[in-house]
Amino acid sequence: MCSRTNSPGAPAEGPGETGRTARAARTGSGGGRPRSADADTAILEAARAALVELGWSGLTMGDVAARAGVAKTTLYRRWGCKSELVVDAVAVLFDELELPDLGSLVADVESVVRQFAALLERPETKTALMAVVAESTRDPALRERIRSAIVEPQKRLVLKGRERAQLRGELPCPGDPVTAARDADLIFDTVAGAVVHRTLVSAEPVDEEWARRFTRLLLSGLGAGTPSS
Repeated sequence: MCSRTNSPGAPAEGPGETGRTARAARTGSGGGRPRSADADTAILEAARAALVELGWSGLTMGDVAARAGVAKTTLYRRWGCKSELVVDAVAVLFDELELPDLGSLVADVESVVRQFAALLERPETKTALMAVVAESTRDPALRERIRSAIVEPQKRLVLKGRERAQLRGELPCPGDPVTAARDADLIFDTVAGAVVHRTLVSAEPVDEEWARRFTRLLLSGLGAGTPSS
């Protein structure tokens, strides 16, 4: 069984903390007038509502500012353009994802798969995510922002789940750290890709049976053994 190891001097992070910290660092004020958390929340909620109602082409920074009850200059001090705003608006939704400790890797993975699918079914998540991904095909900077604001922070779920399973003895202890990091990326891509395709491309439900079958296939590939149930 593996022992828990932390990087020297690195503070412990709770679920979702990586994503929230990254966003705070990116959008936080480096000086001058302090940011208002309430204003940020109102702006991000307004952006999601406007996107669902108006679509990508109809959404404007002025409309979002009016909905949020803030000055347009306030909006531009925080986000330079609507693509940056929409990425952050959907990123905070992904921060809601948590990896529960249900006593086994099988149960933990099934739970987070269903959580992820439920999040993607929400109109504000679906509309915002598909809009920015489509726009990013023409905008490399936007692709990078999606990666740093949404994709990278959510890899915390894979790392936490793997560590917990290693401590339980369900998965082998890591060997080469470079290989372990690459494997974590591949696991994330597999889970995210399958759920996104199932919900947004195929428009099929991620129900309990699908989550169970997917988890069985995933864990067999990880060498954890095929669950008996």
